[in-house]
Amino acid sequence: AVTMAAVAGASKADGDMKGALLGMGNPLLDISAEVPIELVKKYGLEMNSACLAEDKHVPLYKELVEDFPKVQYIAGGATQNTIRVAQWMIGKPGVTSYIGCIGKDAFGEQLKAAAAKDGLATYYMEDESAPTGTCAVLIKDKERSLVANLSAANNYKIDHLNTEALQAVVQSSKVVYAAGFFLTVSPASMIAAGKHCAETGGYFTTNLSAPFLCSVFKEQMHSVLPYADIVFGNESEAAAFAEANEFAGASVAEVALKISALPKASGAHGRVVVITQGSESTIVAKDGKVTEYAVTPIAEASIVDTNGAGDAFVGGFLAYFLKGAPLATAVDAGHWAAGQVIQQSGCVFP
Repeated sequence: AVTMAAVAGASKADGDMKGALLGMGNPLLDISAEVPIELVKKYGLEMNSACLAEDKHVPLYKELVEDFPKVQYIAGGATQNTIRVAQWMIGKPGVTSYIGCIGKDAFGEQLKAAAAKDGLATYYMEDESAPTGTCAVLIKDKERSLVANLSAANNYKIDHLNTEALQAVVQSSKVVYAAGFFLTVSPASMIAAGKHCAETGGYFTTNLSAPFLCSVFKEQMHSVLPYADIVFGNESEAAAFAEANEFAGASVAEVALKISALPKASGAHGRVVVITQGSESTIVAKDGKVTEYAVTPIAEASIVDTNGAGDAFVGGFLAYFLKGAPLATAVDAGHWAAGQVIQQSGCVFP
């Protein structure tokens, strides 16, 4: 099992690791509160799911702030969470970088401060026309429902990625991670990063991220998947992927195998698919074979909420993968990181 000593050891990685892990995604400030199930139902939401805010959801943010005195503001956004966890696990400053779009406002400053505190190098595009994105995190019985109001995050443009400064950031990366949520914003940026990885022998990694992305953004997802060397997801996303791609009802292992066998832009690396299932075993498909890795359960009483658990898993996994650890060790590190985060409120570390 991964221990703090092993985490400290992760910082002794060989070679120049500056900017080796690059994340691109939607930087959001989480507005998090424990709520009654009535509030979840009132807005037509489901637990353990995520959606983009529609007009009907707009009053929810005000309601959280005004009616829930214990509301918390936590730096979020799936990819940024993952990169923060990876940076924390690596323990050496400057190994990770992050790209996304924020507004010029107090929430944007809060995201910058949180990222800086955790040792991330951020290359935010700043949009004067829209506020920093927020994500309502509704917590009920330790499960979470997410409603993302992307705002400025939705305005990220590949022109920013194509600037000389950002091309240098991309060039120095060895592993790029972009959660599936970025498919709704800039699939072109994901493809550009994927092509960079394919050409340089790097690794482009992504996540199914939410059931709705598998169907509503199916075309964008399939435009990016050929570049994906590692694909992450959870059991509900795997089921949604199966349904959207004409094999509804397939087992998690079958879905993982099918995704791993999809066409690939580069033959440098065989695709690895990693599907988590909460406290159930994690499924890994590679080279036509499926391996299951048991999860060390966390005592129910110690769990605060599951917000950020999946993001943390990927962060722990990538921190170890980056320094050449075998898959089994990377999965173990992912489990350990997720186990730490679910004992905190939001995606924060002890």
